[in-house]
Amino acid sequence: MFSVKQKREISEAVQKVLRDTNHPELPKGEIYFHLHVMGAESWSWADIKNNGAVLNPDVNPHNELMDNSNSN
Repeated sequence: MFSVKQKREISEAVQKVLRDTNHPELPKGEIYFHLHVMGAESWSWADIKNNGAVLNPDVNPHNELMDNSNSN
């Protein structure tokens, strides 16, 4: 559903929101999380994990083409 770039941007935003809570139970380093996004259709979904947990992301060519920010 999202390109690799978009997933990384979403991951960074979630990490920032969590970090900005200043919650004492959060780790000092990377915050590990798993976000499952349901799309409009049953086949449309995305799993987003924190960037530190995804060193070699799966690339879906369709999702990469759908990311308009990648076009010049």
